[in-house]
Amino acid sequence: MIQIDSNFPSGNIEVVAADDPANIRLRIRPDPVTNFLQWFHFRVVGAKDRDLVLRIENANDALVRKGWEGYRAFASLDSQAWFRVPSAYDGQVFAISHRPDRDSIYYAYFPPYTSEDLRRLVGRCQMDPRCRAEILGRTIDGEAIDLLTIGERSAGRKAIWAIGRQHPGEVQASWWMEGFLDALLDRRNVAANTLLSKATVYVVPNMNPDGTRRGQHRTNAGGVNLNQQWEAPSPEKGPEVFHVLERMTKTSLDFCLDVHADEELPFVFFARVDLNGPIPPQAAALRHGFGEALAKLSPDCKPDGSYVRPHSRIGPMAFCGPQIAQRFGAPAVTLEIPYKEVAELPDPVEGYSTRHCRELGRACVEALAAVFAGAGK
Repeated sequence: MIQIDSNFPSGNIEVVAADDPANIRLRIRPDPVTNFLQWFHFRVVGAKDRDLVLRIENANDALVRKGWEGYRAFASLDSQAWFRVPSAYDGQVFAISHRPDRDSIYYAYFPPYTSEDLRRLVGRCQMDPRCRAEILGRTIDGEAIDLLTIGERSAGRKAIWAIGRQHPGEVQASWWMEGFLDALLDRRNVAANTLLSKATVYVVPNMNPDGTRRGQHRTNAGGVNLNQQWEAPSPEKGPEVFHVLERMTKTSLDFCLDVHADEELPFVFFARVDLNGPIPPQAAALRHGFGEALAKLSPDCKPDGSYVRPHSRIGPMAFCGPQIAQRFGAPAVTLEIPYKEVAELPDPVEGYSTRHCRELGRACVEALAAVFAGAGK
């Protein structure tokens, strides 16, 4: 008998019918209030040597329907090694076709990064004496909002902020954080040493731990999209943004990386931040220089931000990037990482994967070092 389970951290699926392995009918549970849906993560048991067709019947209600086109889902036997499996979208239903060779197998929109993974990452980073860990505040569910501060805090040093996972289903941001932090704390990394000689780096590795644990795609426990809270964050509805912006104001800010993922485009790009007027010339030059440096290091990166979905034109100052650029007069980069496979980095097994996210994080350290070394001349 086929059994389907999603009662675990970041799990999300609802079962309509599972009596026929060739026609397992599923639905993604939408986020509260907004009804956003796209993220899925579940386990199938009793599947060994059976030809499965897993049909997500409400795929057409997804936040980004075009995100299913040309996309292949991930599968894993142990939640550690993930691989892509045949998938198709007919304009209504997204279907995964797979024949597992073991009894139990996981499927996910992208390899998950759970709250326990985050705790291990924070613990590993704080073993370096240059890294200090603290809790900025608490979420609606009472989860900790972690902050890592790396490097000396003294007058004259630049303040660089990196935040990720405002949208919990955009799990690429967490894998990017692993690469970024590992590179930053590698004493043999010349670029990291250069950057830390000039700057203090403040990192919020997961802005939305509630949504992460609940298996949501875009919102926090209260059904709020955090990336629409930055103009006047509410400590009740958006405590995650409230506490982070409060600390940014105290430390000042000279550069901000806000790491996301994009469902539709098969490459890394920067979303626009100039939706409410131009940003200061010096900030624009630093942002442009960072993009040029990153594009040279990462073949998956096309930093041109001309692509903007219509909804991002509504109330642009509520979004992190535009608000940071205008509030601090500093470069703000909304870094978008793909779910889909990238033509420049072909991999028939994993496609664009966690490895690529980590490599992109490491490349961002090099790109930041390049632009701040140049800016200091």
